[in-house]
Amino acid sequence: MFGKFVVTLVGMVAGGSLAMAADNAMSEEAANARIVPVAKVRLSGAPAGGGQPRTGEALYNVACAACHGTGAAGAPKLGDNAAWAPRLALGAEGLLKSAIAGKNAMPPKGGSDASDLELGRAIAYIANKSGGKFAEPK
Repeated sequence: MFGKFVVTLVGMVAGGSLAMAADNAMSEEAANARIVPVAKVRLSGAPAGGGQPRTGEALYNVACAACHGTGAAGAPKLGDNAAWAPRLALGAEGLLKSAIAGKNAMPPKGGSDASDLELGRAIAYIANKSGGKFAEPK
């Protein structure tokens, strides 16, 4: 008889603990903790050189190459002079304006945190590898 009492008592205590655990698992905080992303994507890092503006090549490698290196989403590929010719006709300022605002599938600033100077450098780098003769902004 005493054994059944102990088993019943343990069951009640354990059941209460399980119910409390279930309530905690269903809390908003617990639910938010379960759906936190596993990883985050960052398209650009801190400027190279201890805060110095990145070179055109450095920004291209970090933010532009994913599309302009492969032609993804219709982006003109680096070195494809024919594809770049009509774009180069806009000049450095016209291309900078497009890059800042975004164009077609390209988000503003190519999805990067680049400054206008860094974007100008990247544009000169891409243009000069694709048949242009743009001066790199200083």
